[in-house]
Amino acid sequence: MLVVGAGPAALSIAAELGARGMDVAALAPQDPATPWTNTYGIWAEEVDGLGLSHLLSHRWSHTLSYFGPGGPATGGRSSDDLIRHGRDYGLFDKAALQEHWLERCAQAGICWHRGEASAIHHEATTSIVSTSSGERLQASLVVDATGHDPVFVGRGSDGPVAGQAAYGIVGRFSADPIPAEHFVFMDYRPDHLTEAERREPPTFLYAMDLGEGVFFVEETSLALAPPVSFPTLQARLHKRLAHRGVEVREVLHEEFCLFPMNPPLPDLRQRVVGFGGAGGMVHPASGYMVGSLLRRAPDLAEAIATGLKAGHRGQELAEAAWLGLWTPELRWKHAFFRFGLEKLMRFDEARLRHHFSTFFQLPLEQWSGFLTNTLSPGELLQAMVTLYGKAPWDVRWGLMDLKGREGELLWRMLRNGQAPRDA
Repeated sequence: MLVVGAGPAALSIAAELGARGMDVAALAPQDPATPWTNTYGIWAEEVDGLGLSHLLSHRWSHTLSYFGPGGPATGGRSSDDLIRHGRDYGLFDKAALQEHWLERCAQAGICWHRGEASAIHHEATTSIVSTSSGERLQASLVVDATGHDPVFVGRGSDGPVAGQAAYGIVGRFSADPIPAEHFVFMDYRPDHLTEAERREPPTFLYAMDLGEGVFFVEETSLALAPPVSFPTLQARLHKRLAHRGVEVREVLHEEFCLFPMNPPLPDLRQRVVGFGGAGGMVHPASGYMVGSLLRRAPDLAEAIATGLKAGHRGQELAEAAWLGLWTPELRWKHAFFRFGLEKLMRFDEARLRHHFSTFFQLPLEQWSGFLTNTLSPGELLQAMVTLYGKAPWDVRWGLMDLKGREGELLWRMLRNGQAPRDA
């Protein structure tokens, strides 16, 4: 096996392949121990279930969101529409997560090659990857885990791809930007914006108290095509903070995050198997992926091991691997989430707030399972029926009214997706 890449996706699948006794090599232009720069958050119960809670650097029991208009209270009622989630949220210790996978790779004897993958040639039962320096690596199967712009995995197109964009600061502030010891999942309050700005694509604050006077605050656009620009997000973040009387005193780290949310799945018949962003594994409704890497790397590795034991090679092995990664059920859910995101992207600021306020009033197992993509198709549909029943009329109408390419995405889901057996 040859894994191309050195990020979380590459390390996770390499470790799982190696754990099953396969001969695994990996190729990347950088040292796999090069520190990762992005922030990785996760609902804590996901890592608890995997026995990996020790890989969290922070964990918050006080988790909340705001979906009101903000501003002064009226009629004795708050305009914040505060929702307490009642579920722990965690932040990965990036170095610990990386070391966890590197140690497993080392235990499996995985060989790391340094180089830039430049070409691939497929023979009947093997594939040969060439590097820019002329090295040639032969493998029974190549797994491309090089991210959202993959080296070898072919990606089709069925329209504009929306990007989730975020600008964040880890720093010290003149006052606490959020309540101490809290995690804010979404703060959609728009009271710091002008009327004209409220008609622009909505953004929200994602923030956490890191302790010792340090906070992480990030202005985020859920998804848009083309994506909201970093200067816009930066300006909105500072305006949001200033409106609440908070100044940035010291910037310890800046984060610029942009990734595609809703591309179509790769062609599952191709010889190179994708994993992580290269395999289309970003959750189209939430943007999460690390939890999916942890849960689904064993599935892909097991599908490959089973295929090898059955004597599959070449094209047959690749197709078995793709099917292990993207089961009919997962493909149907991916189509469902793409359709749902298309709707959310055309909701205006008020309707989007109303939607999320309703969504987080669902039973915990429904909204959390939706965000982590752990509901079955039948459970997913039941959650959406419950949401529709609870939603105000502006959200109901938005869910029923088909605009843009929503009809096309719905038809593709109904025509090509697998009907849920447990609905």
